[in-house]
Parts: sequence; structure tokens; C-alpha cells
Amino acid sequence: MGGSHAHGGAGPRTPRPVRIAVLAVIVPVALITLAAVLWMWPDEPEPSSVPGAALTRVDGTIVGIDLRPCPERAQAPQPGEFGTDAPPTDPRRCGTARVELTSGDDAGRTVTVQLPSGPGTQVFGAGDDVVLLHTPDIPDGDPYQLSDHDRTSPMWLIGAAFALAVIAFGRLRGLTALLGLAITFLLLLKFLIPAILAGQSPLLVAIVCAAAIMLSVLYLTHGFSMATSIAVIGTIASLSLTGLLATVAIDLAHLSGITDEASLNLDLTLSVNSQGLLLASIIIGALGVLDDVTVTQAATVTELAHANPAYRFAQLYKAGARIGRAHIASVINTVVLAYAGASLPLLLLLTIGRQPLADVLTGPAIGAEIVRSVAGTLGLIAAVPITTALAALLRSRGFDTDEHDEHTPVPSAQPDDLDGPGPTRMPEGPPTTDGTAPGRPRRTGQRPVTEFPPPSWPGTSTDPFR
Repeated sequence: MGGSHAHGGAGPRTPRPVRIAVLAVIVPVALITLAAVLWMWPDEPEPSSVPGAALTRVDGTIVGIDLRPCPERAQAPQPGEFGTDAPPTDPRRCGTARVELTSGDDAGRTVTVQLPSGPGTQVFGAGDDVVLLHTPDIPDGDPYQLSDHDRTSPMWLIGAAFALAVIAFGRLRGLTALLGLAITFLLLLKFLIPAILAGQSPLLVAIVCAAAIMLSVLYLTHGFSMATSIAVIGTIASLSLTGLLATVAIDLAHLSGITDEASLNLDLTLSVNSQGLLLASIIIGALGVLDDVTVTQAATVTELAHANPAYRFAQLYKAGARIGRAHIASVINTVVLAYAGASLPLLLLLTIGRQPLADVLTGPAIGAEIVRSVAGTLGLIAAVPITTALAALLRSRGFDTDEHDEHTPVPSAQPDDLDGPGPTRMPEGPPTTDGTAPGRPRRTGQRPVTEFPPPSWPGTSTDPFR
């Protein structure tokens, strides 16, 4: 692992003690994660006793629509309610639909159902593939209710376009990335969610799930190399710090984890630890950005070391940290915008209520999103120096911080100086046996190992991110 390979010159070989130290961290973490996943893997869920569990999904196709006049509103909104008179109901939502069932026990039968006309309902038309809810134990009334459009075919088409684009650009690396994505979905849907529903600690389940995703996906996508191992160690350290900071922030802000109706229903119906669920969501959400930063930093330092085998620890760390700061500056905004976009409906609702800004920011819903953003951002900031230092330690020749020693290249004379007037003019004379002029260096096909990036001389800077 991590042997030198050429990038315009031989890179420094990883010291054996460093490789042993890296394996001493990775191997126990992998074994503990595997044992925890096997031990905590949930059993098959029992039939749910939650109200509404008897509903079954049935697919169908609308063969006809019968519209009729919409009923008038019974009364205007009472004083103190949001807004004034509600907009009239869309006439395309009033009437009945004839649906031919394509699945279930009554497949092939045509049933008549009411068109949904409540707020936020969709508009249906003839030829639409739809989803119906079947409740068999209804003594009076229609057991079928029109629920939603069937998006199976469009979603398969969108997924195929995504997969083709990833493979066309990434080729083998893109294929491994898709396999890693499949493993992520498998662990989330088959391990994380069922284990939480089975009553296990959401925080512990999230830690184990995050470790399993990180180890399997990073090594599958980027290969078994020392650079990937450094990224894994950096992700573990940064994710641990993120979880610790989130725990402290949640306790400090007295957040219960109940931020909306969904979390309230989970707490009342299934007795799920809402505070632990909030911590688990922060850890899983932070993992997706942390592995991006750590892999980038490990790869950056590795390429710098291959391009400049003479670089020592301080030089590699400084160059990698400058690139990491530029990366973090953009990623921080990405994290905040991602959380803000997910909470946009809630922000609109709070704005309509005309609550003071201080009350909005300190409320449980927005407060939870602020804690998510701050904890994730601090974890990202910590990921850069941790991963950069580990990668520089792995790839550097030594720990001497003097950048101008015997291993640092010195500037050579330029061609204009060699041919210009004055004492630096090269002597005239017959060519030598190898065809070069007297006093001129012999040209070879080998590239200088310090060609990229160029050394930083006093008073100049070649760093585009400074």
C-alpha cells in the first residue's frame, strides 16, 4: 500500500513505521465496525400496529374523468387566521375518476373514486398512472382512494440518465462510485432506519452506520491505498469532533429534537429518542461533506509529494493547507445553503406569522438547523488541518522546517542571462563531443523533480489561493 509511483519523478516512499501506524488504526476500526454491524443488525420487522398500517398500495391507470361544479366555501376564515379569503378550488379537482386497476386482488377491474380537492392536492387527467390506497375493512363507502401519481417510470428514467452520466465521465471510477452509493442506500434503508425503529440508540446506530459507509465506500471508490487510509483516519477524527460538538451544543441549547409534526409523531407513537435522532441526523449529514474534504486533502498532498519529492513536512503542510482553506471557504456556504433549502417551507411559515427575528432564531426548529450547520462546519474546518498533517507526515522526507537547506533547489540561470552581455556571457569555442556549446549544461529528456509547483522565493508567491 502506498508504494511510490511516478508522476514525472519518483515520489517519496512511505516510511515503514508510518504504514504500520496507519494499519494499526484502520484494521481495529474496521473489525469493530464489522462486529457492531453484525451485532446490531435488526431482525425482520413485525407487522405494525400503527393506525393506517392496514392500508395497501394499488396501482392503476385513469381511463376517464367526470368533472362537476365545486362546492362553495362553507364560511370565511375566522379573525386571526392567516391570510384573507382562500383562493377558489381548481375546477379540475372536483368530480370523479374512473381508474382501471393494474395491481392487487382486483387487477383489471375499473373503479370510480373521488378526485382529491383539498389544499395541495394534484390535478389528474385521463391516461395518468396513479397510486390508490385500498382499505378493505370499510363497511360503507368506497374502499379505494386516489392518492398520488405513479412516478415509477419517470424515476427509473432519471436514475438511468444519472448512472449513464456518471459512468461516461468517471468510467471505472464512476462505476465504483455508483456501487458505493448503492451500499450507502443499503445501510441506510436496511440497517439504520430499522435499527432505530427496533428501539436501539439512534446515536450509537448512526455512529456504526457512518463508520460502515465510510470504510466501504471510500475504499471501494478510491482503492486500497495509503492516501485513502489517511482520508479515512481524517474522517473518523473529524466526525468524532462533530458528534462531540453537536452533543454539547444540543445540551447547551436545551433542544429536545422535536422540531415538527413528524418528529412529534415518532416520539408519541414509537417512543423514539428524539434528541438522539437529532444527533444521528447531524452525524449522517456531516459524513457526506467530510469525506469529500478529507479525500481531496489527502490526494492533494500526495500529488504535491510526487511532484516535489524533496518537499519536507512543513512545505507539504503549508501548500496543502492553503488549498484546503480555499476549499473550505466554498464548502461552508454549501452546508449552510443545503440546510436553509431543506428548511425553506418552515422559514416561509415563520415569516407569515410575523414573529420577531430573535424568536425565530431561538425557536426549536431553526435552532436545530443552526446547530446542524455550526457542528458540521466546525467538523469541516477541523478536517483540513488533521488530514493535511497526516498526509504530509505520510509523504514527507523529514520534519525539518527549514525551507532553504541543502535539499531545496536553487534558482538556475535563465537562457537570456546565458547569452546576454557582461560577465555571465558563456565562452565561445568549438562544440563539445556531445554537440553542446562549451560551458552549457547538457540537455536531457528527464524533467526536473521540482518543476511543479515551483519553489517560493523571497518576495514572490506562486500560490493562486493566497
